[in-house]
Amino acid sequence: MNSKVFMVLRILLGVFVLLFGFNKFFNFMPLPEMSADAGAYFGALMNSKTMVLVALVEIAAGIALVFNKFGALMSLILMSISVNAVLFHAVLDPGGIGGALVLLILNVVILYGYKDKYKALLN
Repeated sequence: MNSKVFMVLRILLGVFVLLFGFNKFFNFMPLPEMSADAGAYFGALMNSKTMVLVALVEIAAGIALVFNKFGALMSLILMSISVNAVLFHAVLDPGGIGGALVLLILNVVILYGYKDKYKALLN
């Protein structure tokens, strides 16, 4: 992959997850309307402080990707959040799946860009 394209996509993913990570703490972007089931599940995640952990991981991954320090590791960790976001929206809130799909696609592209770093893991 072209290094300039990879750099732009890496920074874009980093800013994307930083924005959503900080939003979980400061609520500067309002939550969209959700179905009752989605709201109940999301409320349970908020009450159990799971979303605090997700926010911290997103902020750490965003910083790592923007500054290109431990980006390969953090993009692997961020993959679990990406897949869960897509599954949440696919099952409980299909109308809001767009952002989750963008997150997943960017994450897969970044993982592909770091493929040389994973060769030792896959042997």
